This record gives sequence, C-alpha cells and structure tokens, in this order.
Amino acid sequence: MKNQAILYGIIGLLVGIVIMLLTAQNAVNTNNTGMMRMMGMRTSNAFQCPMQENNNQGMMGMNSSMSQMMESMKGKTDDEFDRAFIEAMIVHHQGAIDMAKQAQENAKHPEIQDLANDIISTQTNEIEIMSIWKNQWGY
Repeated sequence: MKNQAILYGIIGLLVGIVIMLLTAQNAVNTNNTGMMRMMGMRTSNAFQCPMQENNNQGMMGMNSSMSQMMESMKGKTDDEFDRAFIEAMIVHHQGAIDMAKQAQENAKHPEIQDLANDIISTQTNEIEIMSIWKNQWGY
C-alpha cells in the first residue's frame, strides 16, 4: 500500500512536470508574455523575479529564466542531469509557493485563494520529496 502511494506520488510529479513543460513551451511559442512572466521567464531586461540567488547551496536563483534552467540540463545525463533537474525544480516550485503566499494575502476571489492553498500544499510536498531524493542520492 505504501509503495503504491509513492508510485502515485511519483507519477503525479512527472505528470505535473510534463504539463509545466508543455505550458512553458506554448507560452514561448505564442509569445504569451503574461504567462511567461508568471512562470518566471524573462521577457525583457526589465523583468526580474523576486527571489534572491542562493549560490551557497549550488541552486539556481529565481533571477534565472526558465530557458536558463532548461539550458542548465542540456547535455547532461544520469546523475548529473538528475541533480540539475531537481535543483531547478526546487527553485521553480519555491517561486510558485512564494507567489501563492501573496495570493493568499491579496487575492479578491476565493477561487484564487483556494488555488494558492493547493499550490502551497502540493509543491511543498514535491520539494520535500525532491529534497529526500537529493539526500538519498548524495547530491
């Protein structure tokens, strides 16, 4: 039963990643600057994400665009890829959590607040899972 829950969690994580990648690709291909900004992508030099870089832990800061995160994984395989992927996703998820916290405080519509609660819960859990993997795999 426990293995089944872990399997469903991993499947959910992978489905979420695929959806995120497809959404990002669509935003870039259609030049949807609003969506690109929401996802942390730079659309001009004027746009800066609010999170600070955290160079001490080797993680990319949110000042990095989505394309830079994708670029950080290019040409990597095996453990090198897995580490780069996990580090980029943790930063990406943390950015979503930070945005959701603002929505909890400032959103007018309860639907946005409910979505923010779901984002915080889900992505906090996914960060915990990826952090466990990082420790288990020695990253």
